[in-house]
Amino acid sequence: MTRLGYGTLDTVPAQVARPNRTAPPTTGIVHFGPGAFHRAHQAAYIDTLLDGEPGWGIAAVSLRSAGTVAALTEQQGLYTLAIRDIAPAYRIIGAHSRFLAPDDAEQTLALLADPAVRLVTTTVTEKGYCLTADGTLDLSHPDIVHDLAAPAVPRSVIGWIIAGLAARQTAGIAPFVVMPCDNLANNGAKVRAALIGFAQAHAPDLATWIATHVRVPGTMVDSITPAADEALYADVAEVLGVEDRAAVQREAFAQWVIEDLDDPVCAALGRAGATLTDNVAGYEQAKLRILNGSHSTLAYAGLLRGHASVADAMGDATLAGFIDAMIRDDIIPTLPPVAGLDLDGYRSAVLARFRNPAIVHRLEQIAADGSQKIPYRLGDTLAAHRAQGRLPRHVLAALGCWIAFLMQRARAGVPILDPAGSVLADLAATGDARAVLARLIAARLGFSGALAEDSEAAQSIALAAQAAFDGDWATALSG
Repeated sequence: MTRLGYGTLDTVPAQVARPNRTAPPTTGIVHFGPGAFHRAHQAAYIDTLLDGEPGWGIAAVSLRSAGTVAALTEQQGLYTLAIRDIAPAYRIIGAHSRFLAPDDAEQTLALLADPAVRLVTTTVTEKGYCLTADGTLDLSHPDIVHDLAAPAVPRSVIGWIIAGLAARQTAGIAPFVVMPCDNLANNGAKVRAALIGFAQAHAPDLATWIATHVRVPGTMVDSITPAADEALYADVAEVLGVEDRAAVQREAFAQWVIEDLDDPVCAALGRAGATLTDNVAGYEQAKLRILNGSHSTLAYAGLLRGHASVADAMGDATLAGFIDAMIRDDIIPTLPPVAGLDLDGYRSAVLARFRNPAIVHRLEQIAADGSQKIPYRLGDTLAAHRAQGRLPRHVLAALGCWIAFLMQRARAGVPILDPAGSVLADLAATGDARAVLARLIAARLGFSGALAEDSEAAQSIALAAQAAFDGDWATALSG
């Protein structure tokens, strides 16, 4: 079958949206990490911007493998975005202009030094920034050690950004804006500090220049993006009539929240549909507690009740009603107002997303790494209520479901997918829920030591956990 490209756009059915260009755009952005999320999310915003403002094309740079950029190259940067919803939709994205693999270091550096490049974005996962547990640059990380010794041939994204900024400082060119797009809390400040920290160890005058001139806005991104597979490729080929081996898929909902630094780059992304705000942290907190807290609750309670996906779990009227009540009664009251964010509207949108039957989001995937997620997704809401002397019954029950999940897995001999999985299995292998909770508190896994002094909250968690483990759901979810 013929591959998708600018030469085959005219053969694609008219109902499929497409760019109004006949060739790749001019480069104005360099992006590190052109995986599925970037192509389904940020690139769709840029594609919209390009319809009215040329010059924002994206040079896709892969630091680890050449597969994605090879597929993009073969299709002149074009690919299909399949929107998975009750009413599916298809859109051809043409936001990419250049495609650079790990071996294209010289071309990458030249682009970073090009005055036409105004923005550098990244989706390299949290670990790709080479940070320590406290969020500072890990100067002992092998990639950072390499980049400090050989700055002309970087391995890390931090090293690459520094190389580009150093070239611009030397040439007297204004710096580009740096915009991390991974959901790392306070990502802008952390990446800015990492860049300055690297430069201080490499060239102190560059560190001063970065601290004075380089803008690194914080961001939050959100859209469920399942991995591409052969079923997606076959579906897209049937709809388009041409083959597309770079197609991606996501839900209809997409959100890009950007710290408004009163910069022309931020303003342009605002025109593309991004939300500009002086309170990214408020959006982050709402997402963490409302969306992520509910996701974790659905995962643990849903798996215990025999469900496999988020949509399956939301088809369980008892569980869906519990989740709605938890958000409305326990979570939203702990969130301060955020300009531009309707919290009740966000609640409704989250629940609608969870019910989307076209997105298969596995509960097993969401349930992983609970010891690291629970303190922030549910524990912070509990702490906010306890500081006011309140017992958030739904959140306490949700925490109990995590304990019941651990007990069930440990006693069935099923591995617990968590960095502390073997320890959690040992702690949950015997005894009743009260005993398991006491062990988890003592080990500081999922719960803070403060809960040891809060007998009222601990008792409620343990009662819900035991009921969920015993299958007494009327008691477990009584809220």
